Amino acid sequence: MTRPVPMALDDSLFDDPTRLAEADGAGLLRAAAMAGAQVRATVETAAELELAERLDVGRPRCLVFVTRPGVSHTAASLLKALVTATSSVPVVTSDVVPNWVGALDVVFAHTDDPYDTELALSLERAARYGAAVVLSAPPEGPVASAVAGRGLVLAPRVPVPSELTLPRALAAGLLTANTVGLSLSDVGALSDLLDSEAERCHPGQESFVNPAKSLALRLAEHTPLLWGLDNVAVAVAQHAAYVLAAHAAVVSEAGHYQHALTRPALRRAVLASFTADTIFADPDEPAREVPPIRAVLLSIITGQAADHTRHQMEESLPSADVQAPADEITADDAGRAAVLALRFELAALYLGLAAGTIGGAGRATPETA
Repeated sequence: MTRPVPMALDDSLFDDPTRLAEADGAGLLRAAAMAGAQVRATVETAAELELAERLDVGRPRCLVFVTRPGVSHTAASLLKALVTATSSVPVVTSDVVPNWVGALDVVFAHTDDPYDTELALSLERAARYGAAVVLSAPPEGPVASAVAGRGLVLAPRVPVPSELTLPRALAAGLLTANTVGLSLSDVGALSDLLDSEAERCHPGQESFVNPAKSLALRLAEHTPLLWGLDNVAVAVAQHAAYVLAAHAAVVSEAGHYQHALTRPALRRAVLASFTADTIFADPDEPAREVPPIRAVLLSIITGQAADHTRHQMEESLPSADVQAPADEITADDAGRAAVLALRFELAALYLGLAAGTIGGAGRATPETA
């Protein structure tokens, strides 16, 4: 059987805005850069629907984040990690609305599939049992109809591909948690933070000053190990793994650093990969069948304990890259998480365009450019 030959990465594309624009015929980079606009539109929709007034249910018994395929799954994990840190009531995630949900509970769900029958049935049950339901979804189809008149539907106003709707899901979920007093996230500041990150990662910015391009170059032709140093960072790592697979066909691992350290063989492989990537590597060594490992440590939470953990891990794995937005911006946990998630989205898009896993005929090679 003949093995498929993978398309070589053309990293010269990164610093050629004209070729980037030609390759990105679908406008994915532009769509990702509308993250801030998604947040603003969601805040406006919530205000027009009078979310704060209509969701005046007091302190709920439980807050449920429903996880559906795609961005919904990583959004629910991220929302749970962010809200649990300050919530005084249980916060759970579930593939469908649990059977025990009742009038004292609040349910939030995000989906980009208006015809998700399983979700529609469970949301209808939640609404019938009197739970407060907030839905981030298209306004048509059985999913929205399931809560019509008995819940709030925050419909999208900024059209982007379903893989890029995390900002909308995050904003809607945080607004819900803020309204019922389980979170204090500054949702209003998210849009400005995301606009700033999109500007820094603009295709016209050269790789050495563009955080997304720099990250893409570090991950290129490697197997990323995305290890979070806190629960929020783990959720961001899961989203990073999702977008790397969705846009760049890159298979990666996402998890908590404590779990990662229980696997000594993998840890030794990470340390060995540092030597293999340096100028001291043996040029006569046969080419690897499997891309070399690249360990990336993600850090969102700040404070003395978090700083201690980061210092320990940097000493333990000196070869690892560190992605810690707190070193660059002033924001709350949600803001730092949103910025890092967007950076990985843009890095995945740059990788996908350079490798040809996304994009069209506009992609040129150095010989034909």
